[in-house]
Formats: sequence, C-alpha cells, structure tokens
Amino acid sequence: MVQLVVALESTIISHGMPYPQNVETALKVEQIIRDNGAVPATIAILNGRLKVGMTHEEIEYLGKAGQAVIKTSRRDIPFIVAQKADGATTVASTMILAAMAGIKVFATGGIGGVHRGAQQTFDISADLQELANTDVAVVCAGAKSILDIGLTLEYLETQGVPVIGYQTDMLPAFYTRESDFHVDYRLDEPKQIAAAMTAKWQMGLKGGMVIANPIPAQYALDKTMIDQVIKDAVAEMNEKGISGKASTPFLLSKVAEKTAGSSLAANIELVFNNAKLASKIACEFCQ
Repeated sequence: MVQLVVALESTIISHGMPYPQNVETALKVEQIIRDNGAVPATIAILNGRLKVGMTHEEIEYLGKAGQAVIKTSRRDIPFIVAQKADGATTVASTMILAAMAGIKVFATGGIGGVHRGAQQTFDISADLQELANTDVAVVCAGAKSILDIGLTLEYLETQGVPVIGYQTDMLPAFYTRESDFHVDYRLDEPKQIAAAMTAKWQMGLKGGMVIANPIPAQYALDKTMIDQVIKDAVAEMNEKGISGKASTPFLLSKVAEKTAGSSLAANIELVFNNAKLASKIACEFCQ
C-alpha cells in the first residue's frame, strides 16, 4: 500500500554531502525505513523520467554526479522532463512527486523557509508554498538554522500549515534541539500524528504539515556556537553576492567547514532519526 511508503528527497544526495558519504547515507536511510516496517522511495528525475523509488545503481549514479545534477524545484520539473535531463528533487518537488504516487509521508533533514534578509531580497523557499498546497506530511528537524525561523513560522501560519513538535513544545532548529520559537501543537505519539493527518485530509483541508523532530541530544551542536558560525557564513555569502539556489549549499558547506565537519555528522544523524519517525507515522497512518 502506498500509505506504507516513506518518500525521500535526492538533493541531499547530489548537493548535501560529498561522494561516497552521500551514497552510504542514502542507502542507510532506506534501510532504517525498512527496519521500521515501511518501504523507502527515494525520488529524483533521471533522463527525464520521474523516479519514485530508485535502485542502488541509480543512487550511486546520482551520488557520483553530485552538483552536476540540476537542483530541481517545482518550476524546474517540466524543463528537466522535456530535456530528458537529470534532476535532484528538493523538499517542494519531492512532495509533488510523492503526492502524484499517493505517498503521504516524507522524511528529510530540514525544510526551506524565509531566508535572512528576505525583507529586501524576497528570498523565500518554494517549500513553504508546497506545504500550503500539497497533501504530504514532512518529517524534519525543523527549519534549517541558516534561515529566519521566526519569519518562516509566520509564513506557515499565514498559509494554514500546522507545525507539530514531536515530543517537544519548542521548534528544533536543525543542528540544535531548540530555538526561540514554539510549535503549534505538541504530539507525543506517532499514532496521534497519523490521526491528525487523517482528520485534516478527510475534511478536504488541503496542504501538508510540518512534523518537527529534534535531533538526538547526543548529536546536537551548541546553540551559541552554531548561531555565530551561521552569522559569519551569511555575511560571507552576502559579500560574495551568492543568492537563489546557490545560497543553501554554500551556507551548509561553510558551516561544515567552520565546524570541522561536526555539522555534517549532525546532519546525517538527524536524517536517520527523521526516517525512523516517518516510518512509524506511515505505519500508523496505514491503519
């Protein structure tokens, strides 16, 4: 049944970390989902074909190609398909392809959102509009720390997207278990989350929901340290005039560099943690 499937994005493979670590991580995430009773479906576009569920060979190909693969959001999908090109799906495009296949649960690292300085740049991730319109629940470790988390929450509220904290009242901030912001609802059991998903969509209330799952405590980074690292990385990005699609990969790579790789290790562990929770939610939703 499609309800027992957990969707996975592919940008984390092509743009999120180097080869071969990216492939090893992707395959381990798939195994964690199987071990927890669900079926993984890593999503991408290969040679213009929409792929919902990839073979090990296809994941290896995507990992080796790396950033040569086009980072693909909603606006890019028709062009990647028409040109028979390869595309790595973001949160937004993964949600779209998952919904086409009837998949309701998606595990990722962190969602995109409103970027710092968006009052001037209007740099707002397409992920937020997709969450407003596409019926997929996204299990994540909150919004990426590089974003303006307060404005991201305001945007989600305006679009009617519920933000659920799994066993927490505070919104996690990717590398850290807490931020300065509260979630809309705290739910402590996967069964409660599945029940809310069912109620929402049975009533025809379109759109997804954010299920914020804090990074395990033993892998969390110090909040004061990571906040300063991100502040420095954002300043460097602005000095270099980097924006748009290139901003998130630049910031994440700079954070990894300045934390001597500890942020990358944290990123991997939080994805594993999200895959485990997403599997449990998918199994409950199937009931």
